[in-house]
Amino acid sequence: MSYSFDIYYKKLKPTQNFIAFTAFVSFFPQLVAGPIERASNLLSQITNKRTFSYDQASSGLKLILWGFFKKLVIADALAPIVDDIFANYHTYPASTLILGVCLFSFQVYGDFSGYSDIAIGTAKLFGVELMSNFKFPNFSRNVAEYWQRWHISLSTWFRHYLYIPMGGSRVSQLRAVRNIAVIFLVSGFWHGANWTFIFWGGLHALFYIPVFLMGRNRMYADNVVGEKTLLPTPVEILQVLLTFVLVTFSRIFFRSPSLTDSFQYINQIASNFTYESYVHPMGYRMLDFYILLALFIIYEYSIRRHEREPFKFKSKIVRFFLYTAVVLAMLLFYDDGVNRSFIYFQF
Repeated sequence: MSYSFDIYYKKLKPTQNFIAFTAFVSFFPQLVAGPIERASNLLSQITNKRTFSYDQASSGLKLILWGFFKKLVIADALAPIVDDIFANYHTYPASTLILGVCLFSFQVYGDFSGYSDIAIGTAKLFGVELMSNFKFPNFSRNVAEYWQRWHISLSTWFRHYLYIPMGGSRVSQLRAVRNIAVIFLVSGFWHGANWTFIFWGGLHALFYIPVFLMGRNRMYADNVVGEKTLLPTPVEILQVLLTFVLVTFSRIFFRSPSLTDSFQYINQIASNFTYESYVHPMGYRMLDFYILLALFIIYEYSIRRHEREPFKFKSKIVRFFLYTAVVLAMLLFYDDGVNRSFIYFQF
């Protein structure tokens, strides 16, 4: 579609090279779940001559390794817990339900961003540079920044081909708010023909619009949390936590099979607000998963400026230790009984 739109808006000339066009349409690393590339970026790279680059290939292999880590160690390790809690939410107290949706946030992030890293890394092996799709969205300080860091290729696609043609923000404030609402509702519908996704998109519109009206939707576009300090400020910590809570709350609707289940899940939290220790459905120690997530968050924070260079350390010893730790973690947390299909393959 982007090729047709770019031709229509005269941003791209039709290619006369049928083989290059079919290679663009069927470029397998990003074909199923993105990054969603525009023809103006990907097609030109396919038609231009490419030569092997050791540095590019090495960078690609590192991204593939990190992507597999996020998929196998984070997403797949959390999947049985999330599946159990959402399937039996009516039997669990609030503490377990809150745990379930929080872990789902990390599961879907590890699953989707892991796939994107694998796709970007694989493309590098062919001498092709795909756009970044995730820039550590869990460290976002408001919902607007979150959408500048989550599924960037989809947000960019909607902005270029729907939001801007509708007038974007260059219209009256009321129409701009309408445009934002339409974008998020369409984004929900893009995920599936289910009212849960429409409701999820509507919630994000409600979270985004106040930030837009206050003129704070672009204030974090060019910096990261803890930009000039080692640790985030107390204000930034509160902002990140609030954003995570809002986004995670919306994922109750994203994960539930129906709106009825979504609201019953929320009602169970409100009506059974008690704490009980959760027991892993396969008998594993939950403490191991909490430690894993804590280490994952700390490590991602340390590389928050380098989403395409997950092992950006000068010391060869440090890099070797990290490679070894990542591989051992994949072996340690691998479980044959887990469904390993990517979540976003269904969309």
